[in-house]
Amino acid sequence: MKNICPNIPWEERPQGCTSPMWRYSANPVIPRDLLPDSNSIFNSAVVPFGKGFAGVFRVDDKNRRMTLRAGFSDDGINWKINPETIKFEGADPEVGEWVYGYDPRVVEIEGRYYVTWCNGYHGPTIGLAWTDDFKTFHQLENALLPYNRNGVLFPRKIDGKFVLLSRPSDTGHTAFGDIFLSESKDLEYWGHHRHVMSPAPFEVSAWQCMKIGAGPVPIETPEGWLLFYHGVLHSCNGYVYAFGSALLDLEQPWKVIARSGQYLISPQTIYECAGDVPNVTFPCAALYDEPTGRIAVYYGCADTVTGLAFGRIDDIIRFTKETNIL
Repeated sequence: MKNICPNIPWEERPQGCTSPMWRYSANPVIPRDLLPDSNSIFNSAVVPFGKGFAGVFRVDDKNRRMTLRAGFSDDGINWKINPETIKFEGADPEVGEWVYGYDPRVVEIEGRYYVTWCNGYHGPTIGLAWTDDFKTFHQLENALLPYNRNGVLFPRKIDGKFVLLSRPSDTGHTAFGDIFLSESKDLEYWGHHRHVMSPAPFEVSAWQCMKIGAGPVPIETPEGWLLFYHGVLHSCNGYVYAFGSALLDLEQPWKVIARSGQYLISPQTIYECAGDVPNVTFPCAALYDEPTGRIAVYYGCADTVTGLAFGRIDDIIRFTKETNIL
């Protein structure tokens, strides 16, 4: 059983709560000023590592540069994030010159920890690197052409190939965005691109009507890959980022089995509604303890701080099916 994480950060469902997910009562779990030079810490990736946890964190510094930092925690709540920006090694000079990096994800595949992030190369694209100690990071070729965001690897090969979700976009905060899937035998050449999901019609599910993007690494379950994903509503006061869930076919994951019409988490608390970019809840990491069914999701709040939300996998799968809009 691969998804064993008994020391997952956890808080039981609050009395009277009927939602499939609930927030950590001490949110934000990572404040914006944890580091001397940090303006904000959000949209970050966490995985089990050793006896505790490791992660790659989006840290926007006080120059407002988008940087990536590594960090470690014994309990998934109290973090020591390195003050130095990650220096990726080994890349071809053409793609190794640092421009910016943000919104990382991390996944362990066959004993290596792979990092994907939005990498600056003539516009946003999907950067790719691996590490085995979260101290030295080996950069590979960019996975896809610009413009692209939200690159998320599946936690195992499918039919002998690595599988990557992404969201083609443009130079700005485009008012469109579908989730696509790509495959690779070697993490260098990507193809077999397949469409997964589009934004929903406004009258069907308004919270995800403008654009969508993959969130944390998909979780394998007997009923399909459980995918948390963010959706965007274009309201009269601007964009609102919430997140929901979908089930993807285990062997053909571009085929969607069910997709939640309701959101799981949307901006409602002060730390989600007020910040550098108001009204954002943006998931990037999920810890799962299969024996107990517990899930802890790390999500960015208002592009400023990091929050935690909890749930149980059976409840989330049931919610996904009961609110299915397919």
